[in-house]
Amino acid sequence: MTTSLKRLPRRMPGWAKVLTAVVVVLVVMFAGVRLSLLPGLRDFFGTETHDRSGPALLESIQDMSRYEAASGNFQVVVDLEKDAKYLPDALRGTRTLYVGAGTVDAYVDLGQVDDKDVTVDADRTSATLRLPHAELGTPALDPDRSYAVSKQRGLLDRLGDLFSDNPNGEQAVQKLAARHIGDAAKDSELIRRAETNTTGMLQGLLRSLGFQEVRVTYGA
Repeated sequence: MTTSLKRLPRRMPGWAKVLTAVVVVLVVMFAGVRLSLLPGLRDFFGTETHDRSGPALLESIQDMSRYEAASGNFQVVVDLEKDAKYLPDALRGTRTLYVGAGTVDAYVDLGQVDDKDVTVDADRTSATLRLPHAELGTPALDPDRSYAVSKQRGLLDRLGDLFSDNPNGEQAVQKLAARHIGDAAKDSELIRRAETNTTGMLQGLLRSLGFQEVRVTYGA
């Protein structure tokens, strides 16, 4: 009587299991990263963009009393580096070189002008206006003219990008660029230019209404 024996599966050695797991992790990790570097393969599969956004809803309307008198265009090169203590940059750390371009508006808030701030003589030929000083608006980055020149990331940061919803986020450098642009606007002549332009606008308007002398001052 012949008995057929089933061949028992051979157990994989422990070192082989560890090696297999490492290979699988590396393949999964670098597949998504390196796929973007293969334009031919990417173009073969093709990509499509679908905009399924809902309609924009108007939440509120605010009346404006500001006279936008001047606007400045600025550009700044941001070099932002983040290091980790006791770890080399190749392992943990980031460095981003970013060119930020944006504008800052200067305005005069005419809504603060009261009756006591406007003086007209009896003949209505002379007028004196006292206005608040011009102010600077919030810096606005232009996405079409702002871009990252280079990005350097350590190995651990690259691994973290695989599990991040926004692996190439530039919020930190964008905020820093906007802050530098705002500081540059404070040191520029935007305030003075805005007040000069506002004075010219009001003088031209009132003179067209028959006033011969128009004096405009700024201050509380």
